[in-house]
Amino acid sequence: MALINPHINFNGNAEEAFNFYKSVFGGGFAMIMRFKDLAGPEFTVSEHEANKIMHIALPIGKNVLMANDVPEIMGRTNENEHRSKISISAESKEEADKLFNGLSAGGQIEMPIADSPWGSYFGMFRDKYGIEWMVDFDPNYKGQI
Repeated sequence: MALINPHINFNGNAEEAFNFYKSVFGGGFAMIMRFKDLAGPEFTVSEHEANKIMHIALPIGKNVLMANDVPEIMGRTNENEHRSKISISAESKEEADKLFNGLSAGGQIEMPIADSPWGSYFGMFRDKYGIEWMVDFDPNYKGQI
């Protein structure tokens, strides 16, 4: 089965955000590449963007959360978009609480995590970096939707 690996654009704080995500999920980065790592005659990088993230990857279970900083020449990323969310399916209520509380720290809770009318334990929020998340634990989920 194919895996879905979310990719997030940041305006210069990808490394800070991913250190925060790593503190919640655990593990380590599979890759960190900076713009300066690709600099050359055909790809010039300004000094103030040299240490920004070209690509960062954090494995989470069988999936990978990835990101980059958007170079200024490409414009700013809309940090208040409302078109997508990252959905986490927890393996237990305790894990759902840990992830919800950890990731939402300093952010804005849209729906507190609680038992939902549809039978799962669910909550939504925007983290302190503007990324929207949904955390769900469904005791009836058997690995297939």
